[in-house]
Amino acid sequence: MRSASPHITDTLRPIAAPRGSAVALGYFDGVHLGHRAVIGAAVAAARCAGLTPAVFTFELAEGNTLKGGRLLSRSEKYRRMAELGAREILAPPFAAFCALTPEDFVEQVLVGCFAAKAVFCGDNFTFGARAAGDVERLRALCAPHGIAVTVVEMAQYGGRTVSSTRIRAALEEGRLDDANAMLGAPYAIDWTVRHGRGIGTSRLGTPTINQNYPAGTLQPCCGVYLTRIRLQGRWWPAATGISRRPTVEAAGAPVSCETYVPGFSGDVYGQNPTLEFHKYLCPVRKFSSLQALADLITTAAAQSCAYFRAVQPETADLQPAPDGV
Repeated sequence: MRSASPHITDTLRPIAAPRGSAVALGYFDGVHLGHRAVIGAAVAAARCAGLTPAVFTFELAEGNTLKGGRLLSRSEKYRRMAELGAREILAPPFAAFCALTPEDFVEQVLVGCFAAKAVFCGDNFTFGARAAGDVERLRALCAPHGIAVTVVEMAQYGGRTVSSTRIRAALEEGRLDDANAMLGAPYAIDWTVRHGRGIGTSRLGTPTINQNYPAGTLQPCCGVYLTRIRLQGRWWPAATGISRRPTVEAAGAPVSCETYVPGFSGDVYGQNPTLEFHKYLCPVRKFSSLQALADLITTAAAQSCAYFRAVQPETADLQPAPDGV
């Protein structure tokens, strides 16, 4: 299904909402099951009342670890919001509004920017300088403006509340199935493809696509993963290694993220293809020979092809994937 591109505003200014809006409120790092419930409720309410479905989120300064390492890139975060039906996304820097009092937040952001008729949040939502406002204060401040406040029940997984903290821990521990279940979609990156050292091409016969993690982002557990990557308008089965490449690098080398795509050839340097992680296959270890390493890579790629052939035939057959945002 094709998702319409949202309009993203990165400063505090009015959005396009001719009849008012229904707004989901939150940082939404990961756009996990709980976030999806909040955004989905806002979108459903907007459709019923003829309002603009909107999201208020924010961006942290580079290196800011207020919420821990970033789970998704900005573009992937917004793409997932759009898939849920958000059409207006207001995402100013945190510094642009963090000093507002709760009263000013309602007046300037909800009324002034969104012309909000309804807002949606989780029960742990806070707002205003020093997080002075909670859900009850939000209700009290919104009531005079005729803004309905809906608190969406927190999503559960394994008998516990879904959170970005739990998802980070699952990714760092190699529990990809748990992470994907809590995310409600495969964990994915779309970091820019950079030049590597060419070892895959020149010495292993398995050329790779390098999408190394930027500073400030959550890096999953080192290991080999069954993945798929979107290239040339199609999804391709692939095998991805996140490691310090112990077979070919000295101890202490930086961690790399390299993806081998069997059957693909083409120049993708400087592009930002989406790479989805579907299964954790095995840890990375130092091999006694380059041939043994090459065998692991090709075996992992074959397993990826078989996996997607079984669960997603359109991927294995390299049929055109639906256009995203």
